[in-house]
Amino acid sequence: MKPPRAGTTENISVSMPADLVSELRSRTGRRGLSGYITEAVRHQLAMDGLAEIVAREAVRHTPILPHRPAPAPRRGQRAAGSADRPVRPDRPGVSGGRG
Repeated sequence: MKPPRAGTTENISVSMPADLVSELRSRTGRRGLSGYITEAVRHQLAMDGLAEIVAREAVRHTPILPHRPAPAPRRGQRAAGSADRPVRPDRPGVSGGRG
């Protein structure tokens, strides 16, 4: 048997719950059923492909949201790790004061 060419169709049989088929037919009519299902399958295949890309990239890279930020300090408290002395403007990241 030859593989189908682009643009050709193949008849298949699928089983679906009766209530789903009834709702589907009420939305599409009998003539639009195949087109509706075809587009739904195309959409699902595209979503599956995107999920595979995301899973593959998640292994290669750090997560998009690697951690949650620390909660803000309450009024009157210093943030964790904050210095008692101001940062020296001539040396960012270095506290001023006694050396």
